[in-house]
Formats: sequence, C-alpha cells, structure tokens
Amino acid sequence: MKHATILIPNGQSNLSSIVGAYKFLIKANQYHEQRGEETIFTVQLVGVQSRLDLYDGLFSITPHAHIDSVKKTDLIIIPAGHYDFERLVRDNQEIIAWVQHQYKLGAEVASICTGAFILAATGLLDGKGCSTHWNAARAFRQMFPEVTLLPDKLVTDENGLYTNGGAFSYLNLMLYLVEKYYDRATAVFCAKIFQVDINRTSQSPFVIFEAQKDHEDDLIKKAQLFIEEHLRERISMEDVAERYTLSRRNFDRRFIKATGNTPLEYQQRLKIELAKKMLETSRRTVKEVMYESGYADAKAFRETFRKITGLLPLDYRSRYNKEFVTYR
Repeated sequence: MKHATILIPNGQSNLSSIVGAYKFLIKANQYHEQRGEETIFTVQLVGVQSRLDLYDGLFSITPHAHIDSVKKTDLIIIPAGHYDFERLVRDNQEIIAWVQHQYKLGAEVASICTGAFILAATGLLDGKGCSTHWNAARAFRQMFPEVTLLPDKLVTDENGLYTNGGAFSYLNLMLYLVEKYYDRATAVFCAKIFQVDINRTSQSPFVIFEAQKDHEDDLIKKAQLFIEEHLRERISMEDVAERYTLSRRNFDRRFIKATGNTPLEYQQRLKIELAKKMLETSRRTVKEVMYESGYADAKAFRETFRKITGLLPLDYRSRYNKEFVTYR
C-alpha cells in the first residue's frame, strides 16, 4: 500500500483544499474496496504543529503526524496557502526541506493553487512548467523567474511534479491523480460523486485581466495609460514606442520587464477583457461587441478571444450572461 501525505503548512492554509483532497482519496479507496480491490493509499494529514487554527480560530486542524515521523511517502499534496507569499515561503522552510528530501527518495508532489509557491521554493520546479491561480501569476513570476509559469493550464504534470490552477479547480487535479494512481473507472466515479467536470483542461475562461501597474517604470505606466485610452482605435506599437522616444525593441523589452506582457499582448488582453464584460452584461450582438472592443476583423476577433479565454465569443456569452442561457 502506498502512503499519501497531505501537508498542513504553517500559516493560513485553504481549508477546503485540505478537506477536499482528503475526501477525494478516501472516497477513491472506498470505491476500490467495494470492487473487491486493494486500497491504494494510506492517507495522512502531516504538519509541523500539533494543531493549526484557521480563519481566526473558527476552524482548527489536528494533523495525524509530524513530518519528522514520516520517513518515506509516495505522494505529497500541498494545499493552497495565503496571499502573503514571501511569508508563506519563509514560515515553511522545514516543510520545504522535507519535500525536497522526500522527492529525492522517490515521492511525487502535487501543489494546489498557491501551494505552488511552496513547491517552487524547493527548487524542484526550476526549468519546468507550473500553474497556479491566475491572480497570483505576477507575484509567482517575480519570485520564481526560473520556473516556466503556465497560468492557463488547469493541471501540469512533469517529472512527478503536479500543479494546478486556482480555487476549486483543485478538484480536477484530484481527478487527474485518482486516474493515475487508481484507474479511469475510479476517476469517473469520483467525478460523479463530487460532480466535477472531468474534461476541464483550462482556467482561461475564469481569468480577469487587470492593468499591471504595480511596477516602478513611470514611462511604461504612461504608455499603458495611452493604450487603454485608445483601445477602440488602430494604433501601432511602433508609433507608441516613438511617442515615448524609444526604439521598438527597447520599448518591448521594458514593457515585458514591467508587466510580463508585450505591448501587443497587453493591448489584446485589455480589448478582450472589455469584450468579455459586454458579453456578460449586455444584449449587444457579437459583431457589435467586436467593434466596441476595437476589432474590425471577425476572424481575428474570434481567434484572439478563444486564445485568451479558451472559448468562442458566443460560447462565453452563453455561459456567463443569464439572458442568453440555453438549456439543452
């Protein structure tokens, strides 16, 4: 029988990702037993404190064991943590060292949402792909530039390291792990019991793009403002660069350093965010939305919209505008 460890880090962890991961594995074990097959995992909650209070003491967790008592495990699950990421990493050095050691012994490691910050702090993700909550992507890139962040991905799998996007998308990560360690039938059973869409692969439809201005480059902030104020107009990035007396190459370099996007990507994301808002809240046709968000070519609009959101405009409107919901 394999051993699964659900870590209880120091600090304010996300309770649902701990309880949900635990219930998923327990339910998968029960299903296997009902089919007359062997239980796959012994599941333990493991931490460095005998008790951890969460949400101002409203809830508390009493781990099964201290990490020092677990000499070898097969699967480690790191739950989502709070959004003070530097403190999250600083307060969990003992756990980070333990994860490093267990990985060397052959354990696989899965991080849920912002638990990716703890996993990345081990150095195990260096040079590899990783996902986390889209709202934490900028902070992650700043703290771990050596990791290839894939914020659109719902689940990543590389060299025994698994990560996933944000919030309750961890349920899809758990389905992925259940299918790998148990079988497809068990994963389908769990998907039905917990009512999870087993075919979800992206968190792109849930991303809310926000102006990336928490940087110190004032010239780029001016350029961002100019782009925002002229979204509905056809402007070239060469002209914008010239406006601020920069070469296009230097402009792109500074823009990427400040925001994480090229100027063109920034413009596209702003336009698509504007289009999303109109599709969510108005009765405008897709063509009207296209023109209002600064596009003149229907094919280019559809392709860019799908690239950024993972959905076509009509599908997006059907999903998020209640006036256009259709029941099949």
